[in-house]
Amino acid sequence: MNSVLVEKYLSTGQTLQIVQGDITVEEVDAIVNAANDQLQHGGGVAWAIVRRGGNIIQEESDQWIQQHGPVSHTHPAWTSGGALPAKYVIHAVGPIWGDGDEDTKLANALTGSLRVADELKCSSISLPAISTGIFGFPKDRAAEIILNPSINIFQAQKTHS
Repeated sequence: MNSVLVEKYLSTGQTLQIVQGDITVEEVDAIVNAANDQLQHGGGVAWAIVRRGGNIIQEESDQWIQQHGPVSHTHPAWTSGGALPAKYVIHAVGPIWGDGDEDTKLANALTGSLRVADELKCSSISLPAISTGIFGFPKDRAAEIILNPSINIFQAQKTHS
């Protein structure tokens, strides 16, 4: 069961929650997958998403790569949510710690994910701490970037119904 650790109501009418738990059970329009650039979902959050959502997510990911090539930090891919409660999975490629310019790459992955969610007309989104697992990005540093107002991650751009 997921636990809401922090909940804040924003002046934009949006609600920000920091949740500890399993992203695959979130009832939102889209969840963000911390992906690699080839969309091979063999470990971590990606593996959990495919395990719960079904092989259709990997199949659609393979089709994405065939059609568009490797996924970049700035342009996430997306698939259906398969059997997940979420309609979509947005596959964001975060930086590998030590490759250089990690803060910018993480910020690009976040803003790219929000842009894709907007294009898909999502009104709710759940994202993990991208790159803080096997990619080694320090969790405290990632939290500062995720919650940085200059990224506009929690600013209202559009409201979809």
